[in-house]
Amino acid sequence: MARTCLSLILAAGEGTRMRSKLPKVLHEVANIPMLAHVMRVCSEAKSDKIAVVIGKGSELVIDIVQKENPNASAHVQTERLGTAHAVLAAREAIEQGADDILVLFGDTPLLTPETLTNMRNVLAEGVAVVVVGFYAKDPTGYGRLLEDGDKLIAIREHAEATEEERTVDFCNGGIMGLSGEQALALLDAVDDNNAKGEYYLTDVVEIANSKGLSVKALEAPEAELIGVNTRNGLAEVELLWQNTARQKLMTTGVTMQSPETVFLSADTIIEPDVVLEPNIVFGPNVHVKSGAKIKAFSHFEGAVIGENADIGPFARLRPGTKLASGTKVGNFVEVKNAKVHEGAKINHLTYVGDAEIGSKANIGAGTITCNYDGMNKHKTTIGEGAFIGSNSALVAPVTIGDGAYVASGSVITEDVPGNALGIARGKQANKEGKGDEIRARNAALKAKRSAK
Repeated sequence: MARTCLSLILAAGEGTRMRSKLPKVLHEVANIPMLAHVMRVCSEAKSDKIAVVIGKGSELVIDIVQKENPNASAHVQTERLGTAHAVLAAREAIEQGADDILVLFGDTPLLTPETLTNMRNVLAEGVAVVVVGFYAKDPTGYGRLLEDGDKLIAIREHAEATEEERTVDFCNGGIMGLSGEQALALLDAVDDNNAKGEYYLTDVVEIANSKGLSVKALEAPEAELIGVNTRNGLAEVELLWQNTARQKLMTTGVTMQSPETVFLSADTIIEPDVVLEPNIVFGPNVHVKSGAKIKAFSHFEGAVIGENADIGPFARLRPGTKLASGTKVGNFVEVKNAKVHEGAKINHLTYVGDAEIGSKANIGAGTITCNYDGMNKHKTTIGEGAFIGSNSALVAPVTIGDGAYVASGSVITEDVPGNALGIARGKQANKEGKGDEIRARNAALKAKRSAK
């Protein structure tokens, strides 16, 4: 029978050093809250249950917990009395029983499912406590993991360590795994007999050793264990996340001409043989299909970009945009809530919103779909093979039929039938000799102003 797992995430910190009204764990990395990153990793590591310890008045945190996993439970830590006290705030979840209990932190968004799986594998060997550590280039300030062979005997805080212990560079990463069979007994044995009068989770290492239980340390990359406490730290973690995500995409066959200038979201999907020029931002919920080329300075959110599409430069795709294969969205074009069929072209200086564009239609420069009447949105439908002349305004709701033409500069307020030519503009009038008259008038006005 498969082992069961409870992942217990500590997320009660207010994050005062963030200088923010928003709870720390809700600050975003790759456009999702840090807490959501940790919850997703727990699910990927096959946690059966997720429990999140929150602070008082953390309704926003509860909302994210429920959004990410409706089956996850939230537990309030009413007082801040240390990490062991925080874990016991979820006593109800622990008492329900699990073979493996993983204690994690909601501000470590770089954690990977591989590390959690490794923790579970160690617990499956009959180990009572497993502590995840890392080798630090500069261990100053970190708690040291002191081992005797493969046995972890203590976690020594830097201030309390001897000179010899301070030479140890294997440091405490904070996260811990507990045997479900032993967890409550170990946690209940933690006391507050220390300078701060708090209940420290790290004390379970020595308690477990005193009971003759097996305690081990497990190594993980330092970057995975970084916790965020400040805005500077948030930026550092964002950079690390982005670099890792870019590298993964390039190994799958995505070309990035200047990777450090491409910014991704946690849910960005980019298929092989996509080419990305510099300075591109992918907001949430974007899928780019194989063979598409994305040119510089483009911004996307909530969009699907079809195979072999050609996008940008300076293109903006907003939520609800669906581009079929072989489409073209050019420079300074904005598309919102629009379905653009195969081979259609929207080349430059155009806004298309709440619309459906037929295959192989051509939208001229400066065209806008006037989709909003001040209170309601309306749809524009442009048929297959239609041609919209430059600087046209299509006042929705309106339909341009298959193969129809709209003359440049038209303001179209009525449907244009298929294969028809729609013209809606004032009649041109030429007045002979008027140019000389205008120039003379302007010169006289300029001379008068100069004389003052």
